[in-house]
Amino acid sequence: MENNVLLQMKDIHKTFPGVYALKDINLEVRAGEVHALLGENGAGKSTLIKVLGGIYQADQGEIFIDGKKVEIQDVRDAQNQGIAIIHQELVLVPHMTVAENIYLGREPKKGLFVDHRKMEEDARQLLNSFQMGIDPSTLVNHLTIAQQQMVEIVKAISFDSKILVMDEPTSSISDKEVDFLFETMRALVKRGVGIIYISHKMSELDQICDRVTVLRDGKYVGTEVVKETTKDRLISMMVGRELQNYYTREFHAPGNILLKCEHLSDGDLIRDVNFEVYAGEIVGFSGLVGAGRSEVMRCIFGLSEKVGGDIYIEGKKAQINSPIDALKYGIALVPENRKKEALYNVQSVKFNTTIEVLDEFIKGVLVNSAKEEEITQRYIDMMSTKTPSQDQVIGNLSGGNQQKVVIGRWLATSPKILILDEPTRGVDVGAKSEIYARMNELIKNGISIIMVSSELPEIINMSDRVYVMNSGSVAGCLNREEISQAHIMQLAAS
Repeated sequence: MENNVLLQMKDIHKTFPGVYALKDINLEVRAGEVHALLGENGAGKSTLIKVLGGIYQADQGEIFIDGKKVEIQDVRDAQNQGIAIIHQELVLVPHMTVAENIYLGREPKKGLFVDHRKMEEDARQLLNSFQMGIDPSTLVNHLTIAQQQMVEIVKAISFDSKILVMDEPTSSISDKEVDFLFETMRALVKRGVGIIYISHKMSELDQICDRVTVLRDGKYVGTEVVKETTKDRLISMMVGRELQNYYTREFHAPGNILLKCEHLSDGDLIRDVNFEVYAGEIVGFSGLVGAGRSEVMRCIFGLSEKVGGDIYIEGKKAQINSPIDALKYGIALVPENRKKEALYNVQSVKFNTTIEVLDEFIKGVLVNSAKEEEITQRYIDMMSTKTPSQDQVIGNLSGGNQQKVVIGRWLATSPKILILDEPTRGVDVGAKSEIYARMNELIKNGISIIMVSSELPEIINMSDRVYVMNSGSVAGCLNREEISQAHIMQLAAS
């Protein structure tokens, strides 16, 4: 790896009203390296990247590219300096082709008209240069999430980008797609591109990253060479302390069968699914992306139609045709995509916490505000949610704290069965540890948890039993002593 410095951000400060978002932040990225940027939710990673990308302007500090000081006042300035950011939420236009997305706003012209043939040919050459095998005439909404990410990368490279920022690029793709993404990244660094890589998955650092910079509470903590540091060292830098017992579990004999599903089918993906959940246990659901795990949970919660099979709650057949029915049976669901399916993004923490239990503090036209605040505070305290106040807009909280509020909302319904679909996706190590601790407390109190997760360490360390799904069916169930990565992958990929 060459040691020539491509990017330097020196002593960057950024404040918002009453809040120091960044203070004395330093970041150095070399040409031809993948540089990880780590920190808990709220550490300042996103703010720093928005300063680099021209979305925010720093109050103080300097940015150098190839040794020359630059001024980045807006997104166009950043693009002109060879900076491209691939956000976690992809921004492609779904009903346009791959080629149209790559050259959107700068289409090649033949006279007054767009030269579609040249645009497709140029896009094809770019795609082929990374051996992606994507047809440039394909509509983007026909691509997988992983393929869409590849199109975002090609679009960034088409601007002759020298610095590429990737924000949680592997959060929604399969292991096979991750391998392809990493191969593409390796091809980019061979060309001298510098990549800033943001991820909460510590296991990815050894696979793809050269160095790592850690932020905490808006401040620069340090930079480490990945091969010369340890996971524990990085976690300590991120949270300011050693994290003991990262996975908090106390295993004990479960109670009676609380939930039983027989021959469940949605007439689409899931078919003949059978499983049972005992009181006071965590049941993991594992499998490859597209195996049907989330679809099973949506069916149980009444979000999708059940066309076959039966659901039993405490031995009695349950009729669940809607989420309202599910709540009556004591089932709650924290969905996989909190931003799209769970958050009222412009509403307060209070609103987001109490929206499912309005009848507890609203009687007719009378609102018992004290009761509403009491409920909200109970779950802020229970989940250790960090928020300036109950009235804080939830969209302004970090991802980990947003997830804690969503979990608190469903706990407020006093469920017997709590379904957690990817409970720690996009959540930092400190918040993960706190969520695991709450899960452990809940099962000690007799609540049953169904946990869908793509993170095998989470499944292995937190589950009493694991059901592995494959192509819409249950491929097998592993007891505690049988749970291992090898056993899970053997069932998932068989």
